[in-house]
Amino acid sequence: MNIKTNTFATAALLLIGCASLPAFAEGDAAAGEMLAYTCLGCHGIEGYRNAYPSYRVPKLGGQKAAYLVIAIKGYREGTRAHPTMAAQASSLTDQQIEDTAAYLASLSADTVEAGGSAAPSLEETTTCTACHGQNGISLSPSWPTLAGQHEDYLEHALNQYRDGTRKDPVMAPLVAALTDEDVELLARYYSRLDGLETTAAD
Repeated sequence: MNIKTNTFATAALLLIGCASLPAFAEGDAAAGEMLAYTCLGCHGIEGYRNAYPSYRVPKLGGQKAAYLVIAIKGYREGTRAHPTMAAQASSLTDQQIEDTAAYLASLSADTVEAGGSAAPSLEETTTCTACHGQNGISLSPSWPTLAGQHEDYLEHALNQYRDGTRKDPVMAPLVAALTDEDVELLARYYSRLDGLETTAAD
């Protein structure tokens, strides 16, 4: 394995990342329920796949609201590349994004937190756990929970950070040394933990 675990460098990057995190207004989940109807057309269908490249769209049930705000704004502002997501996000105001994120985060939130009690140790996740938690449950509202996410989506996301398609000043240097084997191992590990769910509205 070629995963680097330079503790000092990781800590420095985390401090930089934390210092630059934006402040978030609290979203209104009730207001976001109607806005999220379009999102659930893809994210609320178990196993639904992106056409090309082919991977299962990410599970959003129980994901952190502040992270969802960052992600949606990333599509709106071009730091994340996906034509459909960019088109959807471009029509949303900041408040609408916060409301939508609050609603999506409320779906399966209890299940996600309950899943964070136990997980097998894996040495290769040492760097990841600093932000994403020992059990794949995020330690900060602004960082994504990985536990239970689709394996092929995690591979896709890591590869986007590696090739610069998805821009993030903290993630970019942390994934730079990952090999294809590392990416596959990490994605497989986190996907098999209890956590996120594909959850449609009731």
